[in-house]
Amino acid sequence: MYSHDTFGLGHLRRNLAIATHLLRRSQPFSALLLTGSPVVASWPMPAGLQVQALPPVVKTGAEEYVSRDHSFSFAAVKERRESVILDAVMHYRPDVFLIDHAPAGMKGELLEALAFIHEEMPATRTVLGLRDIIDSAETVRSQWREQNVYQLLETAYDHILVYGSRHLFDLVQEYDIPGSIAVKIRYCGYIARNDSNVVSALSGTHGIPPVSGRPVILVTAGGGGDGYPLLSAYLRALENIPHNVAQSIIVPGPLMAVEEQRALELAAAQRPDVRVIFFTTELADLIRSSDLVVSMAGYNTTAEILAAKKTAILVPRGAPRMEQRLRATLLSNLGLAWAIQPEEDLVARLTELVQGALAGARPPHHDWNAVDLGGVHRVGNALDDLLGINRMSAIGATL
Repeated sequence: MYSHDTFGLGHLRRNLAIATHLLRRSQPFSALLLTGSPVVASWPMPAGLQVQALPPVVKTGAEEYVSRDHSFSFAAVKERRESVILDAVMHYRPDVFLIDHAPAGMKGELLEALAFIHEEMPATRTVLGLRDIIDSAETVRSQWREQNVYQLLETAYDHILVYGSRHLFDLVQEYDIPGSIAVKIRYCGYIARNDSNVVSALSGTHGIPPVSGRPVILVTAGGGGDGYPLLSAYLRALENIPHNVAQSIIVPGPLMAVEEQRALELAAAQRPDVRVIFFTTELADLIRSSDLVVSMAGYNTTAEILAAKKTAILVPRGAPRMEQRLRATLLSNLGLAWAIQPEEDLVARLTELVQGALAGARPPHHDWNAVDLGGVHRVGNALDDLLGINRMSAIGATL
């Protein structure tokens, strides 16, 4: 499994959800995860998963990256990552190489490994896993044409798994995927972590005693790299809401700048009904333990909100991709969440929606089952099918 992890925690969380399921199937896989996440060393891993860290980089703009360790140039770090990936493929010799999100890898770092597999390991199945919404249709089509991604999907990949539902977002139509590639695509449903080791995150791992009769509002910014505006706006919105009518749990995320963390901590200290948890690996448990979730609209957090059937206010980022805005709008139109768009007055809308939620208002909740959350199971089934066809072909060739 390859996870480039150049911004946020989403790719790591999604791949760990898949890996956890694969390792627990009735006929379990063995798995090696290549990840560029800067927090991988402090993240709990499922038993049996091998992990190979890639030197971390950070995304600074559309297709722009720098080394997280400024003593090394980006070119040097990219060269090192390419070497680690190729070495892992050569020595692990996987039956399946499952690539997350980036068909060519970060800035093309997978191309050498994919070429090696094609020439030297033809029995290895190359599989691309895509979240359903990547960006606006116009942006994806343009970038894929410029970067020859359509050709890469045609020649380098045996199978493409879409982590979403076609009736909600038709990736083939939106991104103008030709029929020769579309036949490789299998929609799996959304990937949501479906296990829990903590009965109550509020009374368990984080040592936050719940206040009897007081609703809990969880405010999260995912990895936190660009989450300060949301969390700061929420604290300003609280100034318009009476104290002690709710308990707020704020999770900035491990990738938020230190000065921003300090500013949030100082502002939160003025409110006895606010607690700040700077880092947690159990966000899904916190979501399950909350009454209202205020969040950005990243893939993994929204999937976990839907899995827990929680009332939610989604605040998508406006740039550099349209992904979160499109997802928040989709879920709002389904009646499964409220959405605040980037051009709206964030403090005023948060005040309005939080007060409404505390008074009992809810999104319409038209149909929780509109979003298929069985993704990890179908990924496992798809890989079983691929390997089953492989084994049968090998037996037939032998006979």
